[in-house]
Amino acid sequence: MRLKEVLSVLSKSSPYAVSTERKQAISKSLDDLKDYLYIKTEIEDDFRQYLTALSPTDKKIIFLCGSSGDGKSEILTRYSRDFSTRAKFHLDATHSFSPSDNAIQTLDHLFSEFESGSHPLVVGINIGMLSNYAEEGDVESIKEAIKLFLEGKETDSNFIFLDFESYPKFELNAEGHASSFAKSILEKITAPNENIIRQYFDMELQAIDKDKKLCTNYQLLSLPEVQDRIIDILFKARLMKDQFLTARTLLDFINTLLAGDSYLFDNLFEPSDNELSSKIVEFDPSNLRTSNIDKFILSLSLGLLDEEFDEYASFLSSEFGIRRTKNPYSYLRLFYLLKDTDLGNGYHKKFSFDFSESLLDRYSKTWNLHNKYDGNPEDKKSLRLFYRDTLIAAIHRYNNRNATNLDKGQFLISSHNGYQVVTEVDIKPDLNNIRTKKESSPSTFTAFVKLNDKTVEVPVNINLLNLMESIVNGYRPNKHDKNTVVLLDEFADELSQIAAHSKTLLIVRGNKHYKVSQVDEDIEVSGV
Repeated sequence: MRLKEVLSVLSKSSPYAVSTERKQAISKSLDDLKDYLYIKTEIEDDFRQYLTALSPTDKKIIFLCGSSGDGKSEILTRYSRDFSTRAKFHLDATHSFSPSDNAIQTLDHLFSEFESGSHPLVVGINIGMLSNYAEEGDVESIKEAIKLFLEGKETDSNFIFLDFESYPKFELNAEGHASSFAKSILEKITAPNENIIRQYFDMELQAIDKDKKLCTNYQLLSLPEVQDRIIDILFKARLMKDQFLTARTLLDFINTLLAGDSYLFDNLFEPSDNELSSKIVEFDPSNLRTSNIDKFILSLSLGLLDEEFDEYASFLSSEFGIRRTKNPYSYLRLFYLLKDTDLGNGYHKKFSFDFSESLLDRYSKTWNLHNKYDGNPEDKKSLRLFYRDTLIAAIHRYNNRNATNLDKGQFLISSHNGYQVVTEVDIKPDLNNIRTKKESSPSTFTAFVKLNDKTVEVPVNINLLNLMESIVNGYRPNKHDKNTVVLLDEFADELSQIAAHSKTLLIVRGNKHYKVSQVDEDIEVSGV
């Protein structure tokens, strides 16, 4: 068996992409490979604990729920073999066992049988199917439990919901971001020892008709720095494109990187039918434009002499088998991927600054400031700076985009025939609430702002942080920002509602300022 065939197990079109209760192996070698690739996860540990705590007479249901491809069937298939006498397993709630029944009717039969029986039940089910059953199912007690779970409320202890979404695939900490899930899979595939795939790679290298490009790609993926770079990109796709990472999409993505038509660095940014690739293509570093990058593109396109690059290209050819090309965009992608490596004469490091991921770093830092804040004076100072220079500055500029004459602390409420109705709002961070609120997901953090005496929550994701920083630097949002600017609009609306109840308003027209104040039941006007 050749390396490419072995890697096909990773593909979403492989019969191994979905686990079922097979009685006969498709291929002993590929079955062994699939077992080798299996990685135990935190949700599996929790599932096992709940399962082993069940007695055969417990009237409990364990719902293992999530999205398609996140590994529900794999876990259930493994445990159904050993625990089938302790609980009834229903591996896939989208399936029906009768041509005359749909999935909801099948679940009705299953849940009715559970209601009248005295045995525990384990069900693998997608979140979408849970919602459907909550609306269309017949077994009321289970419908109610599902509704409570979907609304984020506490359920009866006889209904256990284990949701993959509650186990984030990425972690944020003081050192930055990481994904132990993705890193474990990449390390398994490329491990130097006791690795089935590595054995096939070694045989491929010795073959007379070896697949040179596939071997090059495997060598590149074996570099820890390249793996970390790929995880950076996956994290960006999660934060900026809201792309979930499931076991199936990740394995298929890795197969695309290795066995695609081009070198790994081009496969990474070229469109394919993989969900992750379709989002990552927008992060192509060869689309960046800096004077340094433009100079390289021009130099290579014109064939200008660059002895340092010649030496570097020769190294890539001898060490990794990467054929020299006149395509500067492929090299830029490779430089981006190798950014943190020490290879050859280090020519790729000339572009490190051009490929810096400062937005990711700033988001990680701000997320940690909010979620780790315990009153530390240094962190308090950093939080105050973030609110003053970014969040409050951005909302001031955005709200007053048609009233640039207003001073700090003044907010436009409305305009009428050239007159601006303005109010002053005391706006500052609510440090007490920041201290108590902790997020489990790295996708957002919650900013707390005090508008006069009222606290307002602002969910901030990386796109909103980027937009706020851009606004502070003079950017005017347009139709391309509509998905993000809606978050800022909601905050601006809240601000306007609170500001409108102020007892003092300013009426501004040109250089004229009139102050209108409510004093008891009277209105006092000054500045006339």
